[in-house]
Amino acid sequence: MQKNLLLNYTAAEIQELVEESGQPEYRAKQLLEWLYRTKITSFDDMTNLPKTWREELQEKTDISPFTSFSVQISADQTRKYLFILRDGLAIESVCIPMKEHFTLCISTQVGCALQCTFCLTGKQGLFRNLQAGEILGQILAVQRDISPDATISNIVLMGMGEPLLNYAQTVKAIRRMLAEEGLHISNRKITLSTAGIVPGIKLLGQEDFIINLAVSLNAPTDDLRSRLMPVNKTYHLRQLLQACRDYPLPERRRLTFEYILLDQINDTPEHANTLAAILQGIRCKINLIPLNPTSETPYRPSSEKTMLAFQEVLLKRGYSTFLRASKGADISAACGQLSGKHRLTPPRKA
Repeated sequence: MQKNLLLNYTAAEIQELVEESGQPEYRAKQLLEWLYRTKITSFDDMTNLPKTWREELQEKTDISPFTSFSVQISADQTRKYLFILRDGLAIESVCIPMKEHFTLCISTQVGCALQCTFCLTGKQGLFRNLQAGEILGQILAVQRDISPDATISNIVLMGMGEPLLNYAQTVKAIRRMLAEEGLHISNRKITLSTAGIVPGIKLLGQEDFIINLAVSLNAPTDDLRSRLMPVNKTYHLRQLLQACRDYPLPERRRLTFEYILLDQINDTPEHANTLAAILQGIRCKINLIPLNPTSETPYRPSSEKTMLAFQEVLLKRGYSTFLRASKGADISAACGQLSGKHRLTPPRKA
């Protein structure tokens, strides 16, 4: 039987744990600081807590959600982490170096049920949802592994899985990211990427926090999008785009639409013009993403000339449109390439 994971506890639940243990109230703050500020991995390191209580905590709870992890480093210095969970399943996270900080893409599920035809994660199906502590644990583990002077300032829930199909645990994790006694990350620095789960988008817009929303669109018509992304058969473009229009964006903030360009599938000027038409009235930016091919998907990436022509159409129609460079493709760390498969790299103790 697995021990309880401390990272699953809210601040209120940590307080209850302290009270049930007969410890003074201030121990809750100390414990939270050890978990989220110093990011330790051993109860022995919690030197300002009584030894007897540390032993009690160790007997009943775990600090890390992982038994081990391994890292692959790309030629562009992108780092891909393979984490082994306590039940033996595996997930991946990707840490991308930017000019002055790191962006970390984290997983919310083991596998994915959506079966988008261009994505390797969906090929394996869904094994289970991650707990909030398993989502948070990725951030803490990567921060420990990179240089102490480096800062992970941007979090993207865009690794393995669909965050809005693990809604309760994803939101619980986001609250710990935002909380002052948690990771204390700005809501402007957290982005949730979805394939278009309309009820989840509506629920997210009703929360007492607002984070950035990115929608994986990839086609401008229902017929094409349903072929590429089966989820569109449940939540059609009209429903999805209405949910996007209703999402409560603060002033000067924009939604992001992600569009993976597939050679001779969704990359013509006609597709670009149709895309511009359906997004009319939505305050947004568009990220054009080159396909990261794998042997298990049937598509080819669009040529640079085609991608630039697609971008030019959107720019002329008044949309802020960016052609994103792939990061980490040489270690299968780019968008659509995460699989959670075990790699022959030396594991490290989590």
